[in-house]
Amino acid sequence: MPIIHPNDPQLIRPKGSVAMGRMDGSPPCGILLQTAQTLIDTDEYRRGTAMLVHVSQESPAQTQARLAMVLAQARWWVAPQLYRFEEFPDTEFAHRINHQALALVRDGHVWSQLVPCGDDQQDDAFTIFSFHFPEGLDNSGFVGWLASLIKQQVGTGVLVMCGQNRAAGGIYDYWACPPQCRDAVLDLITRLRLAHVAGEA
Repeated sequence: MPIIHPNDPQLIRPKGSVAMGRMDGSPPCGILLQTAQTLIDTDEYRRGTAMLVHVSQESPAQTQARLAMVLAQARWWVAPQLYRFEEFPDTEFAHRINHQALALVRDGHVWSQLVPCGDDQQDDAFTIFSFHFPEGLDNSGFVGWLASLIKQQVGTGVLVMCGQNRAAGGIYDYWACPPQCRDAVLDLITRLRLAHVAGEA
């Protein structure tokens, strides 16, 4: 699992971006800020002809149709086991990092990793599923759109983490929901995907 600190020279930032530090002087958390114009004009955001973030204007109906198509075309995977967050200080990083982790996030001097649950670790567990998108597909707004539908129709909030895998289309999402809502959430996603294929979305 490659891990790059925000100050690492391997981290290439677009022109005009800033690694945000903290008021107490602790290390930055790796958030990049840039103006919208920089985002549009910067070549580092491009992979081939596709942008990592799409900028467009469309009506609500057009957004709904586009995102229903995005959901139908995405490669959807559901983890067979539950996951939970494990937290530890940065001083313990070398011997605490778990190579089975799906996500590893730093907040100042504390790391949090999303790892498989043991049989005795079911508290605060999550059902995990992911979406990988075809390269070049405009999926802007997807997270907010689907998260809102899940909240409206199932009642639960969700947790979303993004990563990048150029060999699998680029940006991908890991989603998490409470295990007790698993069947309802997966059923909703299945119905939305089938509705688009049937031309009903």
